[in-house]
Amino acid sequence: MKSLFLILLYVAVVISPLVVSTIFGGPPRSFGAELGTGLGMLAYAMILAEFVLSGRFRRVSSEIGMDVTMRFHQVMARVALVFALLHPFFYGGSLVGGQRPWDQTRVLTVTTDFSALSTGIVAFLLLPALVALAAFRTQLDYKYETWRLMHGVGAVLIAGALLHHALAAGRYSAGPAMVWLWGGMTAVAVGSLVWVYVVEPLRARPWRVAEIKRLTPRQWGLTLRPEGHDGLRYKAGQFAWLNIGHSAFSLDENPFSISSAPAAGAEVSFVIKELGDFTGSLDQVKPGMRAYLDGPYGSMSVEGRSEPGIAMIAGGVGIAPMLSILNQMRLTGDSRRVRLIYGNRLEEQIVFREDLPREDTILVLSEPPVGWQGETGMIGPDLLDGSFTDDEFAEWLFVLCGPPIMMDTVEDHLIARGVSSGQILSERFDYG
Repeated sequence: MKSLFLILLYVAVVISPLVVSTIFGGPPRSFGAELGTGLGMLAYAMILAEFVLSGRFRRVSSEIGMDVTMRFHQVMARVALVFALLHPFFYGGSLVGGQRPWDQTRVLTVTTDFSALSTGIVAFLLLPALVALAAFRTQLDYKYETWRLMHGVGAVLIAGALLHHALAAGRYSAGPAMVWLWGGMTAVAVGSLVWVYVVEPLRARPWRVAEIKRLTPRQWGLTLRPEGHDGLRYKAGQFAWLNIGHSAFSLDENPFSISSAPAAGAEVSFVIKELGDFTGSLDQVKPGMRAYLDGPYGSMSVEGRSEPGIAMIAGGVGIAPMLSILNQMRLTGDSRRVRLIYGNRLEEQIVFREDLPREDTILVLSEPPVGWQGETGMIGPDLLDGSFTDDEFAEWLFVLCGPPIMMDTVEDHLIARGVSSGQILSERFDYG
């Protein structure tokens, strides 16, 4: 119900400019002119809503998951782009005239005042570039921190340009009601960035690196100790944004699943795989270094669930949140049944093997050594069908974390086996 409320709230915000302009905008014009204006208003409202969707707001992420929020953000950005690019082409044949506000009878449609059009043209050029840089960030292979800065600055420039364009060139937006609406929506959008980049860092509490050790050739175990505070209130299965060795205002932070259990104490641990950028410099992290955490985020928690059993399916470093859930269940005396499927490429990549349930863990290697007694290949339909009964597919909760290909394959098969979407919890970290 909360997810439905958030969707309805999003729709209400996006269409509010259309509603206000309908009430206060006077008689309608030609269909093409009205369609062009409507698309422009929708695009602008959706772009402003993107600021909030991209912000790290825990009340939203804890309800529907930050990965879901970010995928929605990505889809809506593309829809807004299409609306924005199409809207000026529907004014063909419309009456044109000079500066705004210049037509008390509201007969004319398009201004010929270049100063009013220029900011719209700037936004028309910047928006496709912003969306393309986000969509192809991985292929362009530049640092996440660089992209994040460019994305934020570009979004603010576009919002400012669109505000001027709407008020200076818009027929409906020149009215007092629309001026207040656009001004308020833009203030909320930019305010969300101020909250994330200024207010939250001001409130950030420091941590210290308590331990850093290499678990496998490319995986590290990191433990942080709170400095001068009680620590982080989180649920097993959640994640946080980690910043080590930088100011609280730094953009050098990355999301990692927490591997420790809340009931284990104030220290927070992570399992991190070397993938480049920050993770490639973990060998330079030393005990005592200052760190900051922003979190917790995510909805991959089994607390309060009524299913009789929990199936955990992890690939590689996706074992981190499973360790958190497993240890929390042990410490709290949770009696629900558990079965873990844990896949890796090599045997040496298996971490914390001694902490895994001996009788209910299925280890899978795609490149097994000679004499390997566990499962081989990839985690797929055949392995799932052989690991769970029909009743377990129907009744258990399935928790997934790992490479996107594995998660897509597992989710598709679970749904094909009749597992409802409400029985599947997952978290992804692709926020481009």
